[in-house]
Amino acid sequence: MKLTTKDLTQCAMLTALALGLSWTESAFPLSALIPLPGVRLGLANIVTLFALYVFGTPSALLILLSRCLLGSTFAGNMNALIFSVLGGVAALACMTALSHCERLSVYGVSVGGAAAHQCGQIAAAMLTLGNSAPLYYLPVLLFVSVFTGAVTGLIVAFLFRALDAAKALPPVG
Repeated sequence: MKLTTKDLTQCAMLTALALGLSWTESAFPLSALIPLPGVRLGLANIVTLFALYVFGTPSALLILLSRCLLGSTFAGNMNALIFSVLGGVAALACMTALSHCERLSVYGVSVGGAAAHQCGQIAAAMLTLGNSAPLYYLPVLLFVSVFTGAVTGLIVAFLFRALDAAKALPPVG
């Protein structure tokens, strides 16, 4: 993949946005509303899904891996890196495959990505713990991922509608 300066700048801006969304989400934990460990909205996945549709899988992967590495570094929690990377890569792989299904909208792609993210995180937990005990928690996480994925998909759909409306506006100036 050959990146132009413009491509690299767009990826850097989207990485910064994803980091900001991730930080914002961690400042307002969802666990106050839903007392289940490991449940997050996954606001940074808005950027991943957007990048997948607008720039393609290679750029989305670059943004995702940069966000995971920088987020773990800034948080001072390198142990979380395996969870972020396995969950994120599983989600991106699933969303890439599902985005080619003409019958699925961005909502379906997002829900599939959220479910795959949970599977990736359970795989990371199994690797970390060295046993299969985390598999018992997977059905709960998959149930919640339907809702979190739908919220993410809704936000991305609104974003695409807003961008389409902005293109229809006459140039300013």
